[in-house]
Amino acid sequence: MADLWADVYNNAVLLEEIAPNAIDAALLQGIVMRTKESPNSSDVVNFAPFTLLPSPVPRDLFEQAKSAQEDFNLLVDRLSQNPSFLESALSSAIKVDDFMERLFKIYRHVLDEGLAQTVFLGINRSDYMFDCRADGTTALKQIEINTIAASFGGLSSRTPAVHQHVLKALGKPEEACKILSNNPSLGISRAIAKAWELYGSQKAVVMFLVESVQRNIFDHRYIENELWNRNIKVIRRRLTDVYERGSLDAKKCLYVDGYEVAVAYFRTGYMPEDYSEQAWEARLMMERSRAVKCPDVATQLVGTKKVQQELSRPLVLEKFLPDKPEAVSRIRETFAGLYSLDIGEEGNHTVKIALENSDQYVLKPQREGGGNNIYGDEIREVLERVKDSTERTSYILMDKIKPQPVRSCLLRANSKVQVSECISELGMFGVYVRQGDKMVLNEGVGHLLRTKATEHADGGVAAGVAVLDNPYLV
Repeated sequence: MADLWADVYNNAVLLEEIAPNAIDAALLQGIVMRTKESPNSSDVVNFAPFTLLPSPVPRDLFEQAKSAQEDFNLLVDRLSQNPSFLESALSSAIKVDDFMERLFKIYRHVLDEGLAQTVFLGINRSDYMFDCRADGTTALKQIEINTIAASFGGLSSRTPAVHQHVLKALGKPEEACKILSNNPSLGISRAIAKAWELYGSQKAVVMFLVESVQRNIFDHRYIENELWNRNIKVIRRRLTDVYERGSLDAKKCLYVDGYEVAVAYFRTGYMPEDYSEQAWEARLMMERSRAVKCPDVATQLVGTKKVQQELSRPLVLEKFLPDKPEAVSRIRETFAGLYSLDIGEEGNHTVKIALENSDQYVLKPQREGGGNNIYGDEIREVLERVKDSTERTSYILMDKIKPQPVRSCLLRANSKVQVSECISELGMFGVYVRQGDKMVLNEGVGHLLRTKATEHADGGVAAGVAVLDNPYLV
């Protein structure tokens, strides 16, 4: 991809002049986060980091990602309804990963008791990078699918206006018109509202389950405000609040602080450190309830790396989408090479190829939230340590995707304005609502582009590595 904004990036004086203008535009749009110093107070906020200008994204690959999102929604939902597959796929990981074991234990408990929940809500984000192949072409390859706490649907709804403003200020009105409209927060809230409606109680509330440290609260607020605009009451609670003040009645309705909860929307609960023993008790209580969980524990398990790897095996997709051969093709085309580290001949071969060519792969644990993946020489260090033990089964190996770097200017609070070599990751948001066996809603609802300097191997916006961006289709 050509150096799209070379005339701007080569002009240091212009960069220094336009950057404050862009930052003010971001603040005007509400693209803000709380500060590290005061993560639970909105008395002082700063702009969320973002790119000065949008980044080039191949139009055909963007459209490919967009066209596959409803397929991924359907696949996630069907996988969540198949206990035998989940048990088989995760059997090795849950023996060595305490966090996975705890989640699976809740899953089995609820299955054995019988599901009280009849309405199911999915809010997913499928993440991709653009892989440069040996023949000079570029391919769309999936990094992962997020089935819990898929973030930045709120802030990414506001970033198009910033880049439109900056391009106009630079005398590029035609380019400004090419910035895609994008409003994931509207689509996400519409799905939550549909689940709330199908739950069937006008007095019931939507409960956002949140972390104790809430720097990214404004990303939540955009979705919350869309729900308030629909006259749906929203409450925010931590998992420990649910433990302390939550209960189930005889019909398994969930009550917290006297409010009946129609939808429990998780913006936490994806990392081991999110859980105390009390939090685990709260999670079990919610899973046993009639409330619509987003996600329920089955859907959270679908989002694990081990499930992603198992889906790449021949004929597995066909098993879950027998009526959708076109969807199978669209999904499979996005898969990178994924390899099992289970004990046995197949896992031994994976260890061998990873040790021989560690720079060609990424080692992935069963974790969400960014910053967990292992690269390069560290892969050798980890595999040399675990190659002869069952601990290796808590990882999968994936082909390393090699995108073409482009120049970008990343704007962060208290940082100087400079141009860096960067790579981008494209996320597609999707939502679905199922009632019983009937899929009531299934749609893609927008996108998220995050860009980071090539010096950083891993990590997203919340981790302080990537910044918010917009795709400029080329």
